[in-house]
Amino acid sequence: MMKTAIACVLFDLDGTLIDTAPDFVVVMENLLREYGAAEISESRVRQTVSDGARALVKTGFSMEESDPGFGERRQRLLDLYGEQLQTTRSALYPGMDGLLAGLETAEIPWGIVTNKPEQYAVPLLRKLRLLERCGALICPDHVSAAKPDPESILLACGRLGADPERTVYIGDHLRDMQAAKNADVIAVAAAWGYLSADCRVEEWPADFILREARQTESLLNTLQFA
Repeated sequence: MMKTAIACVLFDLDGTLIDTAPDFVVVMENLLREYGAAEISESRVRQTVSDGARALVKTGFSMEESDPGFGERRQRLLDLYGEQLQTTRSALYPGMDGLLAGLETAEIPWGIVTNKPEQYAVPLLRKLRLLERCGALICPDHVSAAKPDPESILLACGRLGADPERTVYIGDHLRDMQAAKNADVIAVAAAWGYLSADCRVEEWPADFILREARQTESLLNTLQFA
């Protein structure tokens, strides 16, 4: 049984709760092949996933958004990703299933706050049988401003009836920590996620830094409030 005083736990999706990179590796292989472009390494894909489809196209094709054909490639990437979700290779990070089960046993709600559009987040969570377990799923579709704006985190807190000051948000990107601090929740950096080669997670405005997902439950059990 978890022994924490937190009100709820919110997770970023890609690179924090779920390892979605395997799907993007397949998608990028197919996309680059379609356009006759050279392959890129899995590590480069992993380092770019959290920055979204635009960043993946920039990385894969060494092009900018203003270049001819950029929009076409980005849309094709999204189409391929939507197809890939039907046979997804994504999975919870080691230790996360036990953490979610522990939260549920302790009747501590958990949710997801992501910059991933709902049309991709919902089928992914459904495939992994997490959609019905998730107390709140907040995507860019649901807010007027995405992370690092605090709106999405505060909306999730509202839906879960949780006090922001006793809420934990876990994410693997600088904007996640900025959003958490802007929302005045506890910011936990997921250093196991999709960090770029030049990332300095120690410089992020995080309250805590975790190197492995398995460390999360121990951290949560240390959080007590007066």
